[in-house]
Amino acid sequence: MKNIKNALFYVSITGGFTALMFWIVSKGKALEIGRNVVEKSSNDTLFMQFFKSLVHNLEHPLAILLLQIITIIIVARFFGWIFRKIGQPSVIGEIIAGIFLGPSLVGMYFPEYSAMLFPADSLGNLQFLSQIGLILFMFVVGMELDLKVLKNRANEAIVISHASIVIPFTLGIGLAYFIYYRFAPAGVPFLSFALFMGIAMSITAFPVLARIVQERGIHKTKLGAIVITCAAADDITAWCILAAVIAIVKAGTFASSMYIISLAILYVLLMLFVVKPFLKKIGDLYATRENLSKPVVAIFIVTLIISSYITEIIGIHALFGAFMTGAIMPDITKIRKIIIEKVEDVSLILLLPLFFVFTGLRTEIGLINGTYLWQITGLIILVAVVGKFFGSALAAKFVGQNWRDSLTIGALMNTRGLMELIVLNIGLDLKVLTPEVFTMMVIMALVTTFMTGPVIDLIDFIFNKKVEVLPITVGETNKFKILISFGTNEKGRSLLRLANSFVKKQKENTNVTVLHLSLSDEVHSYNLKDYEKETFEPILNEATLLKQEVTPIFKSTSDIEGDIADIATRGEFDLILVGLGKSIFEGSLLGKVLGFTTRIINPERLLDKFTGKEGLFENSPFDDKTRLLISKSKMPIGILVDKDLTEINEIFVPIFGIEDAFLIEYAQKLIYNNEAKATVLEINDQVKNNFIIENAIAALDKSYPNSISIISESEMKAGFLAKQDLMVISLDSWKKLVDAQSVWLSTVPSVLIIKP
Repeated sequence: MKNIKNALFYVSITGGFTALMFWIVSKGKALEIGRNVVEKSSNDTLFMQFFKSLVHNLEHPLAILLLQIITIIIVARFFGWIFRKIGQPSVIGEIIAGIFLGPSLVGMYFPEYSAMLFPADSLGNLQFLSQIGLILFMFVVGMELDLKVLKNRANEAIVISHASIVIPFTLGIGLAYFIYYRFAPAGVPFLSFALFMGIAMSITAFPVLARIVQERGIHKTKLGAIVITCAAADDITAWCILAAVIAIVKAGTFASSMYIISLAILYVLLMLFVVKPFLKKIGDLYATRENLSKPVVAIFIVTLIISSYITEIIGIHALFGAFMTGAIMPDITKIRKIIIEKVEDVSLILLLPLFFVFTGLRTEIGLINGTYLWQITGLIILVAVVGKFFGSALAAKFVGQNWRDSLTIGALMNTRGLMELIVLNIGLDLKVLTPEVFTMMVIMALVTTFMTGPVIDLIDFIFNKKVEVLPITVGETNKFKILISFGTNEKGRSLLRLANSFVKKQKENTNVTVLHLSLSDEVHSYNLKDYEKETFEPILNEATLLKQEVTPIFKSTSDIEGDIADIATRGEFDLILVGLGKSIFEGSLLGKVLGFTTRIINPERLLDKFTGKEGLFENSPFDDKTRLLISKSKMPIGILVDKDLTEINEIFVPIFGIEDAFLIEYAQKLIYNNEAKATVLEINDQVKNNFIIENAIAALDKSYPNSISIISESEMKAGFLAKQDLMVISLDSWKKLVDAQSVWLSTVPSVLIIKP
């Protein structure tokens, strides 16, 4: 009755007011008399009118900008994914994506498409949006700097850092002397050209360097601490020098630039002694709160915009103001983390790719069209590597580092990445660099960033030494060793309880290692220690309750599954325990069993399907991460499907065939350590027909009488599975259950799926 009433009300209201609008419009036509209103007429058909309207809409500046953003994000993420897969920073892939979409490739082979997607009059919008992205990015870079490390290791770091700036800066000026006449823009003084060549040679990409240090697992070593400190000092110094260089270039001479430099010094003093204390007071007020209110976030963002505006007006570029604002943000991890989370995704995912493509549109590889020009490009790369790589390495050796660490520091400091592109674009905007030189320098930035990883690998190979993530205690071979790899705290606690169930009575002969790997682009160097502490604290508290000693390992990586497999192999672990992530079966019967309700299929799984690597639903009842781990690992893996596993008193072990015989060993450990009872399900008389399985169960029954029983599938009564605490099953048997869509799946308890 209520629905009928609502329907009648809806029809009467919408119908009545629609009729009223029609009546008003019809009466209003009479008001047009005498006002020279001309009806639009056209000989086109209705479809042609619609088509012309559609074309007009497609050519609207907003539509073009939105299409550009869609294309750029997709292509940039694709190239970034490819380069991550080959062990390179994703920023290289995103730079390559920009060059790909620019005149060097798409513009050369598909000029009509390029002209349609990037018309000349649309590039201004792209540039301004990319500059906003850079401002937000430099704000984040400033916040990533941990200025406390400069106090702790200032002596060595500043010597290495400043040497890594002054040596390549000098070599850059020397290079400018030889190429100025041929390559400098007409009317540009030698000083301006030389200063920009110098600063372009001496820049280091702090964000990329920090990611590489994390991924290599050297952030906790003395080497990692020194190189991060050097990079931080380098970043601060280089951006201050860049501000001075911009001032000199805009003023024309050093003497006339003193007004700009004086204003810049006044600005820095104002930020340090007025704005910083003000922001600190706000930070202290909100340090203990879980979230920041919008007015507080607005204060920080407005401060960023005002700071950028002031430095742009002064003449030292808005990016310096953004960097400075980030550097003076309150030294409170929680606040920095919240602000970065709010800013970084928009900057890195949406706006920064626009900068890469805008840079790519300015980069014309075709300009380097002769042997001589490629020789000059090679000379630029050589000067950049000699100045930064060997300059940093020699300085590190001078302050007491060994040759291996010195060369590693040199290789890392030679990373230029995005920071180099920022400097080069500023130089091109100021018309200090020609498109030819700009293209050469972009190639140099790519080469020096790309070479970092391989050079470090070569150094490790030459010195026959690699940073060891595993603690020494893990290497003991006379113990039963379990490796727990967890993503969330809840899964970590469940896996720890399961591991403890395997060893609780044999702790003196066991080693339990707890591993957490995080994607390197999700963890910032400034809060690495705090993040590690927060991640492991619940796990260590659980270990204390269980009276279980654990060895924690934390590492940032770009290949989580590969690193888990590598650590497990090098540590010679007897069992790897992992939790099950989201599956391709989300929304299906199995998905409901595992607690998933949304139907999502991972793109990588579809790619595997199309390439024939693996059937989408055949033999792959796991999420993509678990599947990759299974394929990469040579060690036994236990995959826990957790359904509130707290204690293990009743164990259910289905035996589908002779290949399941190894499960008896795991059942024995659980029976002994938990005084549990095990029920073995005999399918198709597998126990009676297999001598190995029959003897193994008989031996187990002899050692633990009344703790093991054998039943057939026909003896399974309703509610039997609900009384079990844990089902232990082999990977192959689990696949059989999934493929058959077994009725068991709706009632199973927690499941431990083991790949031998």
